[in-house]
Amino acid sequence: MPEQKLGVAVVSTIDCANNVVEHIAGHALECMLAMKQKQALPTLVFPDSVLPEVASRLVGRYVNEESIIDVFYHSGSLFLENRVMRMEVKSLGDTLVVDDRLSYGMKIIPVDGGLCIGDKNYKRVESAKPALPPQHWQGLIGEYGWDHNILFILEKNGALHALIEWFFSYPLTEISKDVYAFPDYGLYHGEKLIFSRDKNGNATQVEAASVVFKRRAVGTDAGGTFRIKPLKPAAELRKIAFESQPPTENGEFFKTDLVDLATLDKTIKFDIRYASTNNFMSVVFYDQPKAFMQRPAAEALVRAHQSLKQQGYGLLIHDSYRPWYVTKMFWEATPVDKRMFVANPSQGSRHNRGCAVDLTLYDLQTGEPVQMVSGYDEFSERAYPDYMGGTSSQRWHRELLRNAMEAQGFRVYEWEWWHFDFKNWRKYAIQNLTFDKIAEK
Repeated sequence: MPEQKLGVAVVSTIDCANNVVEHIAGHALECMLAMKQKQALPTLVFPDSVLPEVASRLVGRYVNEESIIDVFYHSGSLFLENRVMRMEVKSLGDTLVVDDRLSYGMKIIPVDGGLCIGDKNYKRVESAKPALPPQHWQGLIGEYGWDHNILFILEKNGALHALIEWFFSYPLTEISKDVYAFPDYGLYHGEKLIFSRDKNGNATQVEAASVVFKRRAVGTDAGGTFRIKPLKPAAELRKIAFESQPPTENGEFFKTDLVDLATLDKTIKFDIRYASTNNFMSVVFYDQPKAFMQRPAAEALVRAHQSLKQQGYGLLIHDSYRPWYVTKMFWEATPVDKRMFVANPSQGSRHNRGCAVDLTLYDLQTGEPVQMVSGYDEFSERAYPDYMGGTSSQRWHRELLRNAMEAQGFRVYEWEWWHFDFKNWRKYAIQNLTFDKIAEK
């Protein structure tokens, strides 16, 4: 404001946060101008989270002649995802606005049968189960590049996409099975992606806008088991664990009432990985392939299972109650850079309290597990419940599982799509009972 001899400089350490920067600069100028004119400073009003009852009415898919919008509600926050990026939606008085680290101010107005977003109208449509992508795309889907600059190739809404520069997802036009063009908007108009494949049809690199991105080794192939090399031998880990004690806890806790999930519903399936060597440490931890949970959590899980049957799916359990000594073994065996995927024994695991469960979906017709974006117990970013890679089918199934579980009082763990914690898990004490001791109680 040169006429007022006022100015504001705003520095952002993330790209494309223009709307947020302008919002900050505008308010700062208003404050400086008010102060100069000896007026009261304007109040900065912060948007609030959208109320659950409002959010639940908005969740779904919306379309117009140009694009598709998905609205979803995760862990108390409402999100809108368009063809390019994902944005958080909040309440500003009686108005819904976009407000996150990249975006601010765009209004979302519910209208009869749809939404008005900005200056465009969208009609609500049924969100059907996505079709599987073409076979020749399968070998291209994955991650490329470096830790500081990752290019994601994924399938979304029936098109191959490039997620580049961290948050821009561009639909690609197929020129040939190995050559794809960026769209006529955004940062890469006129550029192409050229893939190189190995003899098995899997891409080894992609040249994107004249820069070569090498394929990143991430996770495991479909159906494989992710494994680490334990820092100590199994016998030493077991000795350390059995000589250690769980942390001391103070306070009042609910009475422990661990129930065998198999006794509640015969159609729940089980693949208890820690009762075999088919797990990330290749070590047998449990002497019985059983799954126990505190009774309220177990009954809620059965309700989730029953609700999924209506859509042709059931629950497949990998793990639930876990004695504390096993958590101690996990921690001592896991490299430091992977410990976000295992619980710290000094605090105990939610599994130790009997209110956590690791699970996936199985198809009622085939009895086979559903393919998700990552495998169970995979120590990679593909395990994150909001990881945007993979295929529409994989993400749709992951969302179906999440919605069914969260509708019954569970919440997904922020690092693992398969891990769900039941409400009030903090009200149960850490347990170190082996499975045979539970049966005796």
